[in-house]
This record gives sequence, structure tokens and C-alpha cells, in this order.
Amino acid sequence: MPTIAVKTLGCKVNQYDTEAMLELLEKDGYEGVPFEEDADVYLVNTCTVTGTGDAKSLKLIRRLHREHPSSAIVAAGCLAQFSAQKVHLDGVVLAIGVQRRGEVASLLKQALETHSFIDATGSLKNAPFEKLNVSRHEGKTRATMKIQEGCDRYCSYCVIPYVRGPVRSMDLSDVRAEAVRLAEAGYKEIVLTGIHLASYGRDTGSSLLDAVREVCACVPRVRLGSLEPLSASEEFAKGLSELEGVCPQFHLSLQSGSDSVLKRMNRRYGTDGYLAACENLRKYFPGCAITTDVIAGFPGETEEEFEATCAFVEKAALARLHVFPYSRRSGTAADRLPDQIGEDVKKRRAEKLIEIGNRLELCYVKRSVGSCQSVLFETADADGYAEGHSKTYLRVRAKGTPGEINEVLITGTDGKLCTAEILK
Repeated sequence: MPTIAVKTLGCKVNQYDTEAMLELLEKDGYEGVPFEEDADVYLVNTCTVTGTGDAKSLKLIRRLHREHPSSAIVAAGCLAQFSAQKVHLDGVVLAIGVQRRGEVASLLKQALETHSFIDATGSLKNAPFEKLNVSRHEGKTRATMKIQEGCDRYCSYCVIPYVRGPVRSMDLSDVRAEAVRLAEAGYKEIVLTGIHLASYGRDTGSSLLDAVREVCACVPRVRLGSLEPLSASEEFAKGLSELEGVCPQFHLSLQSGSDSVLKRMNRRYGTDGYLAACENLRKYFPGCAITTDVIAGFPGETEEEFEATCAFVEKAALARLHVFPYSRRSGTAADRLPDQIGEDVKKRRAEKLIEIGNRLELCYVKRSVGSCQSVLFETADADGYAEGHSKTYLRVRAKGTPGEINEVLITGTDGKLCTAEILK
């Protein structure tokens, strides 16, 4: 039986796509093995969101060929879509982008039989939503469902609209069918994800709220992936609150707390709009966790603009920050902006934001002590304790059983992990 090893670079959507391709290849007769082991075929799902992503992807492909010269390599994902020729390095037999992943087994077979390189990328202009299925999910308690592909926001720092193509959505009937399948497989929570999740249904006449309703009808808990602030209207927040299973943890992408920087980023909201989105969610989900992404050192960012961002994330009382130093990406408008920030300044600003984020997270977690939370337990240790996550995504440890959802009383925390007692 031939063996295959896979590696994902980049986002959670990429992780989903990788697992879907691995399952298809295993159905075709391949045996999946750890990436560190020798394999007949290596599949690398590449990332091109930044120049660093390009470099990591190409470096990994070159290393694979150097260490496993007789193995075939499949270069998949965003960098392959962006430039199939760039990933056409020694050892690579197939470039497959962000469509035709469902054909990965037959395309690989053709490439190996003909001893030729196959470029399976192509135009995404009229591409349909490619429905991929993933049966295995970490922990057997929480499953991810990709329901949307593509983006048309064209933020000045981002190449993804050019790589992932236009907005495409899973048909609402397929959303329901997939949720039923996952529920029957025993999953208690489904995480809805996409490249620009808030755009779900724009091409099909449905809405994200419609999709959430369908999934809530099938499983006890539904968690949303990253949302745009403008999507968190009062109508949307109210609609979500009427669904019992929605997890009150919302990732609202921010990127900067300075209105002038947001404008240069071509984001379609300002800080007032972001705060309004937070207020909408907190109105209908008191105590909800709002998390975000922030870019440090965007071109032209002054000390005053940076300090405005620091002050804003404090004002918004966010529960967690994911901080990224700005990384130049050729082909984007931001790459052509003057006043690029030096690496030392970007590092210093990122470190300060991380420090603020750690403090905000600690405050949020400490506020949970004494509260009652619903926890989906996922793993257990030899002492009879289980760990899982609350609906607000607090890590919780208690005398529980993996796979069960329990109401607990949070009794303490070390700032990262909460201790709790099961409520009878």
C-alpha cells in the first residue's frame, strides 16, 4: 500500500481542505503516515497570504525533495493557485489550487502514470462551491464545517481575493445534510468556517443566519468562525440569540484601532462601527467573549496611530488578541505604500500588543470565576479529570467525561486553565 504524508501551512480553512484531500487519497488506497516519516507521496497545502508564507511553503517543498528524492510531491492550496510555476520545483508532480481538490486522487494517479507535471489550477471566474467532506475531527467532539469560499473585500494588504476567487457558498440543503451527518457521527459541536464567512449566501440568496439555524437544528452547539464587524448588526445578533446552541464567542476581525490606518487598509468600517458591533453582540449575549486579529506596523503607521490601537483594544475590552507584525505581500496595494515600517519597530509594537492582549485575556478569564458555564469535555487524564471548552471558549478542567456536555461552576483559574465543579 503506497503511503502519503500531509502538511498544512496557513489558516484553518487550509487545514480543513488538507484533511478532505487526505481522506480522498486514503479511500483511493493510500495509507496516511506522519509527516516526519518516509512516504511515497507528500502533500503540502501551501499558504501565500504573506511573503513569509510563500517562503515557508517553497522552503518546505525543497527540503522534502532533498531529504526524499524518490518521493512525489503534491503542491496544493493558495500558493499553487497563485503561481503553479513557482511551486513547480524538483519532485513536484502535481499543482492543485483551490478547486479540483475533490479530484486529487485521479490527478495524482495521472501524474504518476505519465511521469509528468500536471498543473490542475485554473481560472476561478465561474467556479462553483467545491463541496468537500471531512469525517475525522480532533477529539471526536468538535467538527469543522466549511460552508463558504472566496472573498471580494480587497483589503489593501491581502492577496486572498485574487487567490481564492469570488464568493461561493455551500447550498443550504447541503449545509443541513452535512450537519446531520456529523451529528450522527457523534459530534456535539460544529464550527462554521469559510474564507469570508459573513459573505455566506450572497451568491445563493441565503444568509449566514439561515445556515446557523440549519446547523443548530442538528447539534447542541454551533460556533462561528471569523466575522466582519459590519456583519454583526443588531438584527444578526438578535437572530443568533434566539438559537439556543450558538456559542457566545465571536471573532470580530479588527486589524487596527486607528481610523486612518483602517482607511489605508481599505477596511469598510471604522472604530465606531467596530464598537457598535461589540455592543450589539453584548446586548444579546451578556458576558460573551469577543476576540480579534490586530496587525502591528502597517505601512505609514505612526506612533500616535499605534497608541490609538493600543487604547482601542483596551476600550473594547476584548477577550483575546491574535497579533501579527505586518508582512509585505507583493501584488497588494499595501506593498506599494510609502513609509514601510522597519522590522525592529514592528517587533516592538507587536510585543506591546501581545502584552496588552495577555492582560485582557487574564481579566476576561478571571471574571468567569464564580460563573456557571456549559462545557463540552474533550479529553481525559488518568486521574479522572477531563478538559474541555465552555461556550465562551474557556479551557475548563473538572471531574467529567469526554464527549459529554455538563453545566459547571468555575471555581478558580491560573489565567489560562479554569478549574470547575460539575453541577448536578
